[in-house]
Amino acid sequence: MKPKLVLIAWILAAMVAAAVDWNAEGQRWWSHIQYLASDELEGRNTGSEGHRKAAAYVARQFERGGFKPAGAGGYFQPIQFNVRQIDEPHSRLDLVRGGTVEPVRLGEDAMFSMRVDAAENLEAPAVFVGYGLSIPEARYDDLSGLDLRGKIAVYISGGPASIPGPLKAHYQSSSERWKALAKAGAVGTAMIFNPRAMDIPWPRAALSRFQPAMDLAEPALQETRGAKFSLLINPERADKFFEGTGRTVAEILAAMDADKPLPRFPLAAAFRAHVVVERSQVISQNVIALLPGGDPKSKDEYVVLTAHLDHVGVGMPINGDSIYNGAMDDASGVATLLEVARALKDAKPVLKRSLLFVVVTGEEKGLLGSKYFTNHPTVNLRNIVADINVDMFLPLHPLHYLEVQGVGESSLGDDIRAVAQAAGVEVQSDKEPNRNLFIRSDQYSFIRKGIPALAFKFGYLPGSPEEKLHKEWLKNRYHAPSDDTNQPVDLAAAAQFNHIILKLAERVANEPLRPQWKPASFFRRFAMNAAPLLHGVDEQVALAGLDDAEEAPVGRKLKVAKGEPMQRGLQVRIGDGGGAARFGAR
Repeated sequence: MKPKLVLIAWILAAMVAAAVDWNAEGQRWWSHIQYLASDELEGRNTGSEGHRKAAAYVARQFERGGFKPAGAGGYFQPIQFNVRQIDEPHSRLDLVRGGTVEPVRLGEDAMFSMRVDAAENLEAPAVFVGYGLSIPEARYDDLSGLDLRGKIAVYISGGPASIPGPLKAHYQSSSERWKALAKAGAVGTAMIFNPRAMDIPWPRAALSRFQPAMDLAEPALQETRGAKFSLLINPERADKFFEGTGRTVAEILAAMDADKPLPRFPLAAAFRAHVVVERSQVISQNVIALLPGGDPKSKDEYVVLTAHLDHVGVGMPINGDSIYNGAMDDASGVATLLEVARALKDAKPVLKRSLLFVVVTGEEKGLLGSKYFTNHPTVNLRNIVADINVDMFLPLHPLHYLEVQGVGESSLGDDIRAVAQAAGVEVQSDKEPNRNLFIRSDQYSFIRKGIPALAFKFGYLPGSPEEKLHKEWLKNRYHAPSDDTNQPVDLAAAAQFNHIILKLAERVANEPLRPQWKPASFFRRFAMNAAPLLHGVDEQVALAGLDDAEEAPVGRKLKVAKGEPMQRGLQVRIGDGGGAARFGAR
């Protein structure tokens, strides 16, 4: 943003601020968090009574605002989950080198992950496979030439710095990585945390191993099926697993820092595991509400706003507190959606498209509630034009910069830049691509269905006091009992953020064309793949997409063969008759 434009934007924003009591607005937002993150709700674990109470609270707020129920029955969309919890005292892991058996200290050296349905007994050789990534678009393949049949793939989290962040993040998702490893014959995985990118120190992260993991009960949505073993390794103890190979973790980390190829080599030890798992099932719920649009031609299209209601519940105590309240993660995002809904109720704007509020469950278990919704939508999925996801945006200081995941992937990036500029806020792209934020919240479930999406964090300048605040928050409060209502929060800044989300939703709802993926975006292919075939079209058509509209109102011409897929929602003019039509939008 040019300095003069920044100055003008700040002056205009200051004029708006003078007319709005942001502290009062922030207090209303905070009042939702005070209930949702209270000890009474015991951390809102997926399927818990606390989560049920929180869902009922959210539904009541929507009902009071006059929003229509849009769940499977009323405001709720019930979902069944399989639950797995480790019985660690009766479980065991050993490293077997020849005739020598060395026990692995669970919780100190490593911990079993219950994200996969582990085999009770397994013994298998292991191979270090670098990052364990196969990325055809980047012509990068850690698995090329490796025989992983019947073996455990050991990898370090992360990826080459030369590969763009969103593309790299996509292939680091559990579903994509396991797809590649399973194809290579692996029976399980062991991940070494990259200490440079850990949000939570190992001693605290290890406490999470006692919390229940979950998967969707529907087999078709279980994307790591076939995995028999999953282990998470403490980077400070990883040399124990490399013993006898002549390799060290320090060597691996040095190669990563220099962006050099990582070595691949067999481990000298086999893994011998005995895993005892307690299994059960629970039902939890998404909460879904609708504000219908007012334009007869556009009201059946939907701008979705998402936030996750669940947190991690009750866990191992830290400083005597065992309730993981989840105030910022993500009662804050749910409160933002409720405040956006309240503002819409008060202002009663006439929006062309409908707004769909989807407050999901199971995010902490692997984006499961949003995955279920996008596979079992309560509206026509092809009519969802965008997802605006609000998750743990961290209003720890005044709002001058807004970091936006996905800002360069679709025309939604242009929308958020315009809205933020009007508020005197500068948009930043993802500053820490190695944290994989683009795939770590519910927007990713929509992106995988071809729907443009954004997610947000308060931004800062490198080396600033604000950066230190964020780093300290992640170290001390992220997924800890101290993420409660006793922490310092900038209420005025939170209210200003809520206003930006409101204006973004209104802008997207009222635009003449639905949001489009940028031509260079990797994720554009999901829209192409999801689009229906165009049957019977075999003539010149002119695109009237956002990228061409200003330079060429008539659009650029494109030959579309019979049965050729097009990106969902492209608006076209056929021939010279000037009649517009949308293909793939419904």
